[in-house]
Amino acid sequence: MLSISRSAKSIQNVLERFKIKLNLVRNCRMVAFAGHTSVFPGAKAAFVSQPVFVMPKDIESIPIYRVLDRDGKIQDLTQDPNLSKETVQKMFRDMILLNTMDKILYESQRQGRISFYMTNFGEEASHIGSAAALEIRDVIYGQYREAGVLVWRGFTIEQFIDQCYGNEADVGKGKQMPVHYGSKDLNFVTISSPLATQMPQAVGAAYAMKRRKNNDACVVCYFGEGAASEGDAHAAFNFAATLNCPVILFCRNNGFAISTPAHEQYKGDGIAGRGPGYGIATIRVDGTDVFAVYNAMKLCREYVMKESKPAVLEAMAYRVGHHSTSDDSTAYRSSAEIEVWNSVEHPISKLKNYMVKRDWFNEAEENDFVKDIRKKVLKQISISEKKLKPNWKELFTDVYNDVPLHLQEQMNELKKNIEENKSYYPVKNFKA
Repeated sequence: MLSISRSAKSIQNVLERFKIKLNLVRNCRMVAFAGHTSVFPGAKAAFVSQPVFVMPKDIESIPIYRVLDRDGKIQDLTQDPNLSKETVQKMFRDMILLNTMDKILYESQRQGRISFYMTNFGEEASHIGSAAALEIRDVIYGQYREAGVLVWRGFTIEQFIDQCYGNEADVGKGKQMPVHYGSKDLNFVTISSPLATQMPQAVGAAYAMKRRKNNDACVVCYFGEGAASEGDAHAAFNFAATLNCPVILFCRNNGFAISTPAHEQYKGDGIAGRGPGYGIATIRVDGTDVFAVYNAMKLCREYVMKESKPAVLEAMAYRVGHHSTSDDSTAYRSSAEIEVWNSVEHPISKLKNYMVKRDWFNEAEENDFVKDIRKKVLKQISISEKKLKPNWKELFTDVYNDVPLHLQEQMNELKKNIEENKSYYPVKNFKA
């Protein structure tokens, strides 16, 4: 009887423990359905008891950070970057230099003196503001409309124009289209035409830098909202997030991908809306406000360096010029619309208004500066177009350390053709 009694008690204890566990499971289910997160490895989210679509309209848009209004007034004084007069004047003059050079080189293409050109009108603040917040050791991967970053870093008028003319002084040796700049000295990776190819490359470079001992630099990858529709963009976002790469993915959302307006290019909350979806810290700024871009880029750099994680920065702007000299933007937007963004909403106008309020602007001095830049650009054009083109043999070199047999054969074949048909080849324009 004693053993039976002990067995009964043992069974009762087991049943009691089972009941406790059963109640615990029931309670956990009730708590989970009350809003606690799941434990699935693929996602952490609350359970709900009814199937409901999460609609785009239900998600609040990411706000646009702004410092300056159109009149050049700082709305929140705590956001004043407190830059020196010299720094602000450099910002302004670099934007003026870029704007002036664009106007002349655009006309140069229209005159048939260069083959192609792309202007940066309306986006000067996103270039200069972001470049000013970086260190020269930070590596830049550009798309094709970030010339202002190079201006800030010291790329000269001569270097810009030599590249556009593809002469023997061009560091790219005439092998790139105009405006496809690059500078090893300034840590600016040479631009390539295909959209978004630079994005996974930039992420890979950031991952390599992360693995360096005592890394003190990040990577900044510029791209347009149109390029963000390419598959390479999504791969870059995902790799940057999962590998925790110190890269800033800087989207210049200027409203148009060639002739395609943004509302036809993508749905959802711009490009910034994709950042959180990939698990990336994200900020959106007024791309016509040089101070907002500066502050945001500085914040992003501090974050990616401290956390060794990526950040997305979307700069909202308006492409005032045509997409390129191969485009006529008046075919898909009105002149009146363009004029608004080329005047009261223009980044140069906003910074000028700020400088006037600070008594940092002198009309006569700035007029003289513009005249001087025009003279320098026009003079350099006359010099650059007279420089010889690189030797034609360089078409086959600089790819392999030892030129392979099939390229040697092609080079010899072309050489023979040139010798037999000299009158048809402008050999006098090429370096011997």
